[in-house]
Amino acid sequence: MNLLRPSSRYLPLVAALVAVFSAPARAQSLLSLYEAARAYDATWQSAKAQYDANLFKAEQAKAGVLPAANLAASDLRQHLGNDVPSIDRAYTTQSATVSASQPLYRPANFATYQQGKRQVELAEAQLTAASQDLIIRVSQAYFDVLAAQDTLAFVRAQKAATNEQLASAKRNFEVGTSTITDTREAQARYDLVVAQEIAGENDLRVKRLALDSLVGKPDVNPAPLVLPPQLPDPKPADVNAWVQQGEESSPAIQQARTGVEIAQLETEKAKAGHKPTLDLVASYNVTRNVGGSSSLPNDSRSKAGSVGLSFNLPLFAGFATQNHLRETLSLEEKAQADLEAARRNVAQATRTAYFGVVSGQSQVKALEAAEASSQSALEANRLGYQVGVRINIDVLNSQSQLFQTKRDLAQARYNVLLGNLKLRQANGTLKPEDLASLNALLVK
Repeated sequence: MNLLRPSSRYLPLVAALVAVFSAPARAQSLLSLYEAARAYDATWQSAKAQYDANLFKAEQAKAGVLPAANLAASDLRQHLGNDVPSIDRAYTTQSATVSASQPLYRPANFATYQQGKRQVELAEAQLTAASQDLIIRVSQAYFDVLAAQDTLAFVRAQKAATNEQLASAKRNFEVGTSTITDTREAQARYDLVVAQEIAGENDLRVKRLALDSLVGKPDVNPAPLVLPPQLPDPKPADVNAWVQQGEESSPAIQQARTGVEIAQLETEKAKAGHKPTLDLVASYNVTRNVGGSSSLPNDSRSKAGSVGLSFNLPLFAGFATQNHLRETLSLEEKAQADLEAARRNVAQATRTAYFGVVSGQSQVKALEAAEASSQSALEANRLGYQVGVRINIDVLNSQSQLFQTKRDLAQARYNVLLGNLKLRQANGTLKPEDLASLNALLVK
């Protein structure tokens, strides 16, 4: 729908719109910029390194249930001196011992091993949350740039239209068909739009810098939306279904649920303080005396090996075990409360995001209708001004209303698209593949 009727007078407006809305020659899609951010963003890299560290830490928990072996060796030079009987000689004692043990019954070690497995699950949930956060940050920066571009385009289009209206008011004043008031009103509106253009240029510059710093590329040109875009509906169209998905998929709930399991295992470890331990132990020792020993004057060599069971039963530890158990039971209750809080927060965030998308879609439809009405009102006011039944301020107000509506419509569309992503983030189902569907709405 054309803003102005095609004529040579409106060429500046048409040129402004075409220049800003034409697709960049080397525009980048949302998905490609997300991939760039994964390789550059420091926050994501930190989360990935923490994930790797958590995996290695979890592997350490296996040590308590696996065999352990040690090698010990010594080489001692000693001097023996005695007056009665007279003894004065030096000798060397060389010794090497290999020992090994295999836990047979250690409840605390086994609970620690199980905690290690849960730590892996916790690390995966944390990395998933970081990935979803990166998707939202990139998408937000992407749509912020597009919104700033649209705002600047509408301001420049309004500037061109206001400038044309100012020229018309000056011509009419010169021929005596309008008052100086029309010219001054048009000049004031033009000056205001110039100020808005300066602010819009700076806002776009800032938004571009934010996107560039996020993806690690200079002068990023995000691909604009195909107009009019086919905004996706939230599927399933039932908020309770989204909440139910969040119960299974939300990283926040998964972390809280894993936290409960880790707390329960910590309680098992505390209970193990009352239980005995049983290990299989073995050792082999070789000792060589060079130059004799404290009891023998000649060289000697001895070997000794042993295999057996080592049993330990704790009897009393100053009530430390009992108090530790009470502590872990309290922490277990805290973990259960944290899980319930996570469930409630996810459900609330999911419902809020869902109704935000539904409301945003209704707002888009209302603004599309308002755009058509504002366009008709502008054309009617412009025609009325030409025939003398409308004054210049009526035309200027109609122009401002139209461009304001266009800007609000563009922003509402971006909010719906971003809202769909935030809805999936809220219930934990957001994936990079969701950006691929948005790419279909962008200019290729």
